Amino acid sequence: MKARIRPIPPGEGTGETAALFEGVTKLLGRVANSYRVMAHQPYVAKMILPLTVSLMREGLGTTLSTRTKEIAVIKTSHLNGCAY
Repeated sequence: MKARIRPIPPGEGTGETAALFEGVTKLLGRVANSYRVMAHQPYVAKMILPLTVSLMREGLGTTLSTRTKEIAVIKTSHLNGCAY
């Protein structure tokens, strides 16, 4: 399936989008595809980033490990036919 909204590659980000990619990389270690799509609205993406970080990291009120959360994300993507 072809993407409906073209993800912005990190190397193409300028201005606020480049700043978003820098922050995402610092906090998550990479720029996930979801942030490449959200980069079309970098101010909205910046508001969502702290929530994403708090949901995926350990020790912030969660009992699941980061590894378990990532496995759930990958398995859900697989079950939905997403080549993620």
